Amino acid sequence: MIEYTNKVINTNMQYVCVSRPRRFGKSTDANMLVAYYSKGCDSLKLFDNLKISETGLYQKHLNQHNVIHLNMQDFLSETYDVEKMIQLVNDSLIWELLIEYKDLLYFDKTKLVRVLNDIYSQTHKTFIFIIDEWDCIFREYSQNKEAQNQYLDFLRNLLKDKPYVSLCYMTGILPIKKYGTHSALNVFDEISMIDPGILYEFMGFTEKEVKNLCAKYDVSFDILKQWYDGYQLTKEISVFSPRSVVASITRRIFNNYWTSTETYEALQIYIDMNFDGLKDDIIRLLSGEKVNIQTTSFQNDMTSFKSKDDVFTLLVHLGYLAYNQDTKEVCIPNKEVIDSFVQSVKNSSWGKTTTALINSDELLKATWNLNEEKVAYYIEQAYLETSLLQYNDENALSYTISLAYYRSRDFYTIVKELPARKGFADMVFIPKGDKPAMIIELKWNQEVETAITQIKGKEYYFGLEKYLYNLLLIGITYDKDSKKHICQIEKYEG
Repeated sequence: MIEYTNKVINTNMQYVCVSRPRRFGKSTDANMLVAYYSKGCDSLKLFDNLKISETGLYQKHLNQHNVIHLNMQDFLSETYDVEKMIQLVNDSLIWELLIEYKDLLYFDKTKLVRVLNDIYSQTHKTFIFIIDEWDCIFREYSQNKEAQNQYLDFLRNLLKDKPYVSLCYMTGILPIKKYGTHSALNVFDEISMIDPGILYEFMGFTEKEVKNLCAKYDVSFDILKQWYDGYQLTKEISVFSPRSVVASITRRIFNNYWTSTETYEALQIYIDMNFDGLKDDIIRLLSGEKVNIQTTSFQNDMTSFKSKDDVFTLLVHLGYLAYNQDTKEVCIPNKEVIDSFVQSVKNSSWGKTTTALINSDELLKATWNLNEEKVAYYIEQAYLETSLLQYNDENALSYTISLAYYRSRDFYTIVKELPARKGFADMVFIPKGDKPAMIIELKWNQEVETAITQIKGKEYYFGLEKYLYNLLLIGITYDKDSKKHICQIEKYEG
């Protein structure tokens, strides 16, 4: 990342805004850049044994720049008022600049831009701006458009087309705000979870980095991946949530570390928004499906929603959804985030969806115990009659089954339409540990025996040879007349 910022200093690419979710290392990166560039630091020992020291521009920029490092959240926390916050930034920087450049002539010592211009005109010295939490105004004053407008004016006046700026690196959760004429901060090259650009490797921990950490600290990579991976930024690169990886390795406990510290981005608020199809798509996501979205209408704030696509785009920026640039689809990335969705749905009392999530543990136990009546009962409790998922075919039944068995993801890799010797198995549950493998065949308004017969006749267990000693064949059907689910379970006998 430093190699990239070195290349763009004093070019038309010198404005960079990186937006990532909370706890994804934004402030750490900002502090690293300050340590590397600032004349006020002596960082040779910190960087000299790292790969950056092997690059051509390393020595040229190491501790050679005037750096202005601003954490906007700190200034806002001191003032609780946007106008006062801007004034505090203005006064604080002027105070430091006048101490450092006390012998120069100044046209107006009360205006920051004037002072910076005077320093540049008399010394030809430029500044690197590192601005952390740039978007705190849009998160904490989400309804105050006038304050947001005033803040954008301040940033634009301070940074855009100014000769004293050699590099500006901003971090936040949200990309640059789209708002009328104030989209004039378009000088920034935006890096985000929607479009990570060429910095995709630095948006989180890569699989290679996590594998190395797991080997070093003797931690299961497979479990860590299940909990914290899933942000597929390119075809080759998927990143892990950094804070969660560090916390789980340090404590040696796999748990919800990232979303447990959530404060202002309340997931429940967004998934309860009443846009057409939003609830149905949340159900699809909880069922393990992917949903296509359109991201271009999103206004890069937390209130200007016109469609479910805008809500989902925000959830990508917040880290609750992962986005695939190639397919334009979102999914719930990992177990850590699934737990947050499930808790939010439970708290929102989404009728049978909530019932299905609550009963999922008991459904699994009933399946393992070959209790066909209980399995049918819990699926009965889960079936979905929503506007989009009309309950009239095997596809809708598949969503019901996927949602009802959501807790099975702790124990299984679930594959839908798995190619077998003679056709495709509806759902195959491949165990991660010592649980039985399961093949589920779904039927609509047919005898349940036909499902089991089809599993055997088409040899859906092809490719599962190592699980044959502990394999369950499961048929589930829905009878349209009685409106009942029927289940049949057999152990594979060979």
